[in-house]
Amino acid sequence: MFFRRKKNIPDGLWKRCDGCKSVVYKKQVEEKLNVCPECNYHFRVSTRERIKITLDKDSFEEYWNDMMPADPLNFTDRIKYKDRIASEQKKTNLNEAATVGKGLIEGKEVIFGVTDSAFIMGSMGSVVGEKITRAAEKARELWLPLIIISGSGGGARMHEGALSLMQMAKTCAAISRLQDAGLLFISVLTDPTLGGVMASFASQADIIMAEPGALVGFAGPRVIKETIKKTLPKGFQSSESMLKHGFIDLITERSRLKPEIAKILDYCNANRSN
Repeated sequence: MFFRRKKNIPDGLWKRCDGCKSVVYKKQVEEKLNVCPECNYHFRVSTRERIKITLDKDSFEEYWNDMMPADPLNFTDRIKYKDRIASEQKKTNLNEAATVGKGLIEGKEVIFGVTDSAFIMGSMGSVVGEKITRAAEKARELWLPLIIISGSGGGARMHEGALSLMQMAKTCAAISRLQDAGLLFISVLTDPTLGGVMASFASQADIIMAEPGALVGFAGPRVIKETIKKTLPKGFQSSESMLKHGFIDLITERSRLKPEIAKILDYCNANRSN
């Protein structure tokens, strides 16, 4: 009896798609900006990858990158909050879930922000709220449009108590002042965008865009099911459902996101100058 020698396949060449469950060639996924070549599932991407694919090369100037979360309640659940923060910072190489700054999109200057679900699910604590607020204020100061890409599935961060909850009102007030000044705010919803972020600045934009298949809403499907003891219809909280019901303005493939934003900026600037 003959046995075929098993070939050694290097680790990291393949990955399983969370959408279609196919095993796909990792390089193909990366070439499509972390989108499945089989089913178009949009994988979650890091803050650095978001900056790379959305802004012009080497144009990003980060603001307030030394801002660190406090622990006003000396909070402890499974571990101490301070230890959790340190662990998340080491894992993600980020100081917090939000990163903001100034950059260019096809040569057009913008204030840009992104929240990252890899850092405590992108939950909104005092630092996230402060950075979003300052970004809106900086956009008003420099008379620039504001672009925020949200990937926050954790809601308000319970570890900071009321200081976290108040960020919803604080960010909304800052966005309102920006809009009262006549400046443009574009919100891009990615998977997932839930909780306090969705209930505040992410849904307050002049134009709301979303990636295909993104989970968007207030409470997630699991929480809703446990609360009302019913299973929601399939796709109920998808970006496609939100578009159908008029909650968002358009769904844009990741590969088209940058040119679509640039087109909106061109259109709005042309109309403002007229």
